[in-house]
Amino acid sequence: MEEGKLYYTVGEVAKILGENASLVRFWSNKFSSFIKPVRNKKGNRFFTQKDVETLKMIHHLVKESGMTLEGAYLRMKQNLSGADRKLEIIERLRSIKAKLLAIASENEDITEDYPQDLQDTQEAHDSELNI
Repeated sequence: MEEGKLYYTVGEVAKILGENASLVRFWSNKFSSFIKPVRNKKGNRFFTQKDVETLKMIHHLVKESGMTLEGAYLRMKQNLSGADRKLEIIERLRSIKAKLLAIASENEDITEDYPQDLQDTQEAHDSELNI
């Protein structure tokens, strides 16, 4: 997401989530008690950063954790802050993973065994975290 940006279109949110725009609109309707997009005169939805974070959490619960829509709704209703925290940690770990892999690929010429060791460690951690 862009720093300082106030609103995101459906297409931008879809790109952030890696999903199609119709799914974002569906989730926007289904989780209307959590997501309140602003609409222009044409009826187009514009999502705040908070809405985008909520949609990321829905994406995580439904697509990555395998929850049903009803289950995700109940989880968010009962434990919004706990689910937010877990998603934040997962996103940070993914960011760290990407940085480490970038560093490892830059330093491939130092040793041939290092990237494989990093890959083995990465796979072990991913399986522990179910990433």
